[in-house]
Amino acid sequence: MESLPITVQVLLWGFAIAAVMGAVANKTNFCTMGAVSDLVNMGDTGRFRAWVFAMAVAIAGVLALQWTGVVSPNLAVSGSDSFPPYRTAMFAWPRYILGGFLFGIGMTLGSGCGNKTFLRIGAGNLKSVVVLVMMALFAYLMMYTNFMSTVFLSWMQPLFIDLSVHGIPSQGLGHLAAAVIPVEDPVRLRYAIAGVLTLLLLVWVFRSSDFRSRFDNILGGAVVGLAIVGAWYVTAGPMGQAWMEEAEFMDQPPLHVAAQSYTFVSPTGDLVHWIESSFATWLISFGMMAGAGVMVGSFLYAVISRNFRIEWFVNFRDFLRHAIGGILMGIGGVLGMGCTFGQGITGISTLALGSFLAFGGIVLGSALTMKVEYYRMLYEDAGFLDALLTALVDLRLLPSGMRRLEAL
Repeated sequence: MESLPITVQVLLWGFAIAAVMGAVANKTNFCTMGAVSDLVNMGDTGRFRAWVFAMAVAIAGVLALQWTGVVSPNLAVSGSDSFPPYRTAMFAWPRYILGGFLFGIGMTLGSGCGNKTFLRIGAGNLKSVVVLVMMALFAYLMMYTNFMSTVFLSWMQPLFIDLSVHGIPSQGLGHLAAAVIPVEDPVRLRYAIAGVLTLLLLVWVFRSSDFRSRFDNILGGAVVGLAIVGAWYVTAGPMGQAWMEEAEFMDQPPLHVAAQSYTFVSPTGDLVHWIESSFATWLISFGMMAGAGVMVGSFLYAVISRNFRIEWFVNFRDFLRHAIGGILMGIGGVLGMGCTFGQGITGISTLALGSFLAFGGIVLGSALTMKVEYYRMLYEDAGFLDALLTALVDLRLLPSGMRRLEAL
């Protein structure tokens, strides 16, 4: 592989790591939407803790890469050295919350997040092809037209907080803490925060028998977390530095040449852009290769395990539900600057405050959608408002006196 151009090496490594992650995620049924569903509907925290375990592994891995000097301590501080700019000083909190919330609704309607969509396609689910198409079209609309500026940023931008005005260079937890705690070296403070947060997450994860009793939870969370770290190493380590330096001298540099790890919504918008541009090779992005890798890895495991199954919609309502889910994932994933992987693991591994907000928005959107659907199914004559208010009570976001429907 060393004889290949550096750009090709980076893309192939991104594909290979994603393929392993796809195979393991299929085998272990690692699913962020399923994690929320298990928690909300059954009180089972196993898969949710697997997701949090992946976060802990990713945070610890990025900490190790930075501590050893393999990657820059300033990884993902600004848009100039990362994609997307997780720790930018422009704290766009409405984007993170609303984008995450819309994505959470979408992934519930679409039967899985962006990564799960690629996994399901690899395993033969044709429903997810429709989800992917809709997600890709609306991600493209958000990224390559003025749709996002007109519909969202026009009223959101005045609400953004420019931290640099207050002397804070990024929204990373280290820099935010350094603005309150007087320290000479904010980088070391970030290391300390990363170490303590990793330890706390690991304690919370392993204290539950829901998580410990199923080895697939441990395996899935570990491999996903390590895959996120591996992608950071490829794009921000020695190979990544050479990749970025080489791109500076190209007339047509590859798309999104920057430190990055796995995210699965914006690459679908890039896919449409690539098709629109007559399949120009320089528009093949790291994220596109990642999506292909997950799909191939899932396909190989499904074939080997004899679990490959063709699945299609049972009726038009089922089709419409998944199509709307794809639309909301495309809009929410780009608006929130990431999905359950892109913000919920990759972004959190950089300790960006916005990533934690997006994660919260995703979980809330998904959980609320599940609760509303539950009550609409339970009480066929119930109105949407009754179901919504009751769902908010169940999630402890409204007082119990506002409950309209009783759970069975």
